[in-house]
Amino acid sequence: MSIVADRLNRISPSQTVVISAKARALKASGRDIISLSAGEPDFRTPDNIGKAAARAIENGQTQYTDVAGTPELRKAVAERFRLDSGLDYTADEILVSTGGKQIIYNAMMASLNPGDETVIPAPCWVSYPDIVTLAEGVPVIVHCKRENGFKLTADELRAAITPRTKWLFLNSPCNPTGASYSAEELRPLCDVLLEHPHVWVFTDDIYAKLVYDGFKPATFVEVEPRLRSRTVTMNGVSKAYAMTGWRIGFSGAPVELTKAMNKLQGQSTGNTCSIAQAAAVEALQGPQDFIADMVKIYEERRNFVVSRINQCNGLECDMPSGAFYVFPSVEKCLGKTSRSGVVLKTDEDFVTALLEEEGVAAVHGSAFMYPGYMRLSYATDTESLRKACERIENFCNGLR
Repeated sequence: MSIVADRLNRISPSQTVVISAKARALKASGRDIISLSAGEPDFRTPDNIGKAAARAIENGQTQYTDVAGTPELRKAVAERFRLDSGLDYTADEILVSTGGKQIIYNAMMASLNPGDETVIPAPCWVSYPDIVTLAEGVPVIVHCKRENGFKLTADELRAAITPRTKWLFLNSPCNPTGASYSAEELRPLCDVLLEHPHVWVFTDDIYAKLVYDGFKPATFVEVEPRLRSRTVTMNGVSKAYAMTGWRIGFSGAPVELTKAMNKLQGQSTGNTCSIAQAAAVEALQGPQDFIADMVKIYEERRNFVVSRINQCNGLECDMPSGAFYVFPSVEKCLGKTSRSGVVLKTDEDFVTALLEEEGVAAVHGSAFMYPGYMRLSYATDTESLRKACERIENFCNGLR
């Protein structure tokens, strides 16, 4: 009899983690690898944030905090929600967790009963369906059309909702597509949700500050305050503040659910790192101007990568409005054979051969519940992006 619980057999390892680990292993073996697989800023955490962490250590802030986070951080989170989106949350509606992923896990484990359904627009982040499955819920995947910008429509949402629907997930800007929703685009979705008062909303806004061309993203409660009583608004410091390793995510949600999530967290991890919390206070309350500088660089990289990918035989790449990914179609390359003789039957075959033959790590679209595509991160230096695009073009030119 296996020691491994049956529930783990119902989920898969995170494919982004698997591919990034494979790329690191190849690089350690001496291969020249350019990894465009990780969803991680290549910028250093700003110095003022690091200095705040050092001060916390010097001042002895190295003990347990409240499970939900320090009062200072919860206050800073509430103020940041107000400044950024006009959302009014009190401290007892704020939960600080070890990254945004734990917020999602807490919310699903605290709310889903066996058989409850969660509507997830695809392409979607790799962990959403598996977290729902771990919580004994049922992921309901809605495949959003490329011609609609990979965005969920009101008709698609209405068709997906059943009496068993408990949640709608929405990630804007989206990982992996960069698709972002304006207030005008969210309005029809809000109207559908008002028709179905049993459906809660989980809005993942982790990339909300990384938008381009003057685009202004919106979040559900901002557009429709009547949804506040059944919405979790999630964000964090990892992407906008280049703090992925600090592991700080947070949410604003109704008190009843926040208390339930806090109860669960208290029996799993307890509080997040006290030093990281002090750094996050500085991130949220300190200077914000560096974000615009970072976004400008990302926008330049985005423009370069989209242009170069569209010059590759068989690839088609749309211009994303947010995050730091492109999601080109590889469908015209499938069925062909690579220089080394690999028949590319699937998008996973494509990215595997690309890594092994050209040393470029990408993530296949199937990992995001959307076959026929791949995700490339442009959160790396421009010279590496240039080399990677040359290698991708060379790979595509070699397909027969």
